[in-house]
Order: sequence, then C-alpha cells, then structure tokens
Amino acid sequence: MIDAVIFDMDGTLIDSEPMWKEAEKEVFSGLGVNVTEQLAQQSASMTTLEASAFWYSHNPWQGPSIQDVANRVVVRVGDLIAKHGVALDGVHNTLSLLDKNQIKIGLATNAPEQLIPIVLGKLGIAKYFSACCSSDNELEGKPHPAIYLSTARALNVCPSQCLAIEDSGTGVLAAKAANMRTLAVPHVDEYDHQKFDLSDFKLKSLSEFGLGHLA
Repeated sequence: MIDAVIFDMDGTLIDSEPMWKEAEKEVFSGLGVNVTEQLAQQSASMTTLEASAFWYSHNPWQGPSIQDVANRVVVRVGDLIAKHGVALDGVHNTLSLLDKNQIKIGLATNAPEQLIPIVLGKLGIAKYFSACCSSDNELEGKPHPAIYLSTARALNVCPSQCLAIEDSGTGVLAAKAANMRTLAVPHVDEYDHQKFDLSDFKLKSLSEFGLGHLA
C-alpha cells in the first residue's frame, strides 16, 4: 500500500515553463545575448546556473557574474509565478483527496528552493505538504534519486511505499532509481513518448487521478 505521494513541481503542479522562457529571454537579452529559439531548446533542461553558463559561452557579457545572472532569472521567474501562476487541472482535487485519506504528501523538485513557497502560496496548496525538498540541497538533481530519497526520509516513509508524480522523463528515472512507484502526467505534446514507458501509470491530467492508483 502507498503511504505517501511525492509531487514534482514545475510542469506537474504548475505550468511554469513559459515563465522560465520569458524570464531567461528577458534577462539574457538585457545583457546583449542573442537568445535564439534553437539554443533556448538546448538549455531548456539545464539548471538555471548551467543555462547561464551556456549562454555566457555563446555570447559573453560584461559585468555581472554567471551566478548573479542566474539569480536574476530565478527572481524574475518568482515574480511571474506570483502574478500569473495557476494550478494545473486536477491538482486541488488530487491533494484534497489524498489529505482526506490521510496519505502523506511531499514535494521533490529540481527548481530553486526559494521558488517553492512562491508556487505553493500562489496556488493555495501549502497546507497539504508535510515535506518540501529542492535539489539545491543535493549533490545532484534528477535523474539522480537523491531528491526523492531525501523527501521520503523527511516524510518518514520507506521509498517503496511512495508514489512519485512526474511530468518529465528525468523525473520518472529519478523516482524509479529511488525504488518508488511512478505516475507520469506528461505534457500533451509528449504524452506518447517512449521515455514514459518506464512509469507504472500515465494520465493525461491529474483530473484522472483516483485512489486506485494507490492500491
């Protein structure tokens, strides 16, 4: 039986990818970087620091350090989430259902730690989460399992009794490596991609979630 459900954040609880794109384009363009769509696709799966280093290598700027620029991007993303963030379909109902059935709820994200309270606060769902962990505090982010193992430990639940809910292939790999059951909710454009074949369940949105997925 599943005792805890651990959610990814970006793309699972909130559609924040457009906000990341907007923030990066705004910040890097402001430094004179020519932000092309082709290169932006290459940097999409990188951490903010890795993306900043990537753009610097293509178009070096004068003045602020790569770390400072990465921080600017994160702050801008936080501003955009606070203004425009909305929960994805089924998020509120799924969290309420788990809470009513006394299933522990955690968060395991590659996103910067400072964005967690902004997202949960904006969506009005902070009350549901007993543990929130960011790969900021791990040696490696997903697909390494560390973030999931840390969240299970914080929830005081064995990893094998956890269900991880993810929207990305790297997230599914991380949860599987942590010996967790996985439920994928891919973006509509990636729903049929083979990288999600490893997942135990696959839904088009969390509005399809039910207690049967915990059995």
